Amino acid sequence: MDRVVFGMRAAEAVANEANGRDAKRVFLLVSGTLDRSTDEIANVRAALGSRYAAEYSEMPQHMPRDAILRAAAVARDAKSDLIVTVGGGSVTDAGKIITVCLEHDIATLDQFDPFLLKVSPDGRLTWPSFRGPSVRQIAVPTTLSGGEFHMGGGSVDPVKKVRETIRNPHMVPAVVVLDPDLTRHTPMWLWLSTGMRSVDHAIEALCSPFGSPFVDGCALQALRLLSRALPRTKENPNDIEARADCQTAMWLAMTGMGSLIPMGASHGIGHVLGGSCDVPHGYTTCVMLPSVLRYNEPVNKEKQALISEAMGRPGQSAGDVVADLVRTLGMPSTLREVGVGPEKFDLIAKNSLLARWVHTNPRKISSEDDVLEILNMAA
Repeated sequence: MDRVVFGMRAAEAVANEANGRDAKRVFLLVSGTLDRSTDEIANVRAALGSRYAAEYSEMPQHMPRDAILRAAAVARDAKSDLIVTVGGGSVTDAGKIITVCLEHDIATLDQFDPFLLKVSPDGRLTWPSFRGPSVRQIAVPTTLSGGEFHMGGGSVDPVKKVRETIRNPHMVPAVVVLDPDLTRHTPMWLWLSTGMRSVDHAIEALCSPFGSPFVDGCALQALRLLSRALPRTKENPNDIEARADCQTAMWLAMTGMGSLIPMGASHGIGHVLGGSCDVPHGYTTCVMLPSVLRYNEPVNKEKQALISEAMGRPGQSAGDVVADLVRTLGMPSTLREVGVGPEKFDLIAKNSLLARWVHTNPRKISSEDDVLEILNMAA
C-alpha cells in the first residue's frame, strides 16, 4: 500500500490518484445502491473524465465467483489499467480478486483453483505462490469491514457454497480513500454491523497467540474508539466526527491482519456462516464473537480483561461487554435471529474445520464437537 487519503472527498481523491498514476482506462467496481440512489458514483465518473473506461455495479455480498468473472470480463474488455472500488467489503474483496483475474487471464471457475489457499481438516495450510497483479486497485470503503487493509480476498464457490481465499502482497489496494461523508449513504444496519466486524478484528488480533505489543496497542486504541463512536453514529447518523473516528478505528483494527496475525474462531466460523448460510458479514460477528470470547476465557482471561477496560467496563466479562454493545447497536445477537437453526449446525461444524482461522483460535479447536459447543452457546 502506498498511502491512505483522508480529509478529501472521494471523487477528488480518486481523480488525483488516477492522474498521478497516469491511468488511462479506469474501471469502476461500485455499490449498485450507491450508483442508483445517489450522485456519488456520477461524481467519480465526472472527476475522472476521459480516464473513465467502464463500470460494474452488480456484485452480490460474499463475492460469488461467477459474478467476479462477469465483472472481470468487463474490466478486461475495457483494457483497464486501474481498478477503483467504491462500496462495502464485498466490492473491495471482489476488486482484489479481479486484479488477479486480469493478471492471469482467469475466465472460468476451474481456473481459480491453483490460486486458492487450501486448509486441511487438521489445519494444515497450503499458500500458493504466484505473480502478483500489475493492475492495481484504489479502494474507497463505505463500510467498516476493513478488507482494503489486507492482502487477501475472499470469494464463494457458487457450487460448493464455501468461502475461500486468494492472497498475494500486491493484492492489497495501492491507495485507500477514507471519506466519512460518503458513508452517510450506508444503511445503518450495515454500518453498525461492519463496525462490529472491526471490533472483531481488534479483539481477535489482541487475543491471538501469534500477536505482538505493536498490534496489541493498535487493537486496544481501536476498541476505545469503536466502543464510543459506534453508539454516537447510531444516535446521530450525521455525526461526521464519529464516522471519521470509526474509520480510523477500522484502520487500527486491521493492523493485526495487515501484519498477518492469524485471527480466531469468530472469523473462522463467521466465514462459514457467510458462505454456507448466507449470513451478512457483519452479522456473523454479532452472533459469534461473544460466545467465542466465553469459550476462550479459560486460556486468555488476562487479555480479555484488557478488552473490557478499553471498552470502558473494567472488571466485567469481555463476552458480556461485547454482547451488550451488540444489543446497544440493535444488532442480532443469536444464530436464530439470523435464520440459522440447529439443523444446520452439523454442516457448519464440518465446514468450519476447513476454515484456517478456526485452527489458530487461542483455545484449541480440534473436532466438530468443539465447534458445536460454540454454536450451541450462540444459538
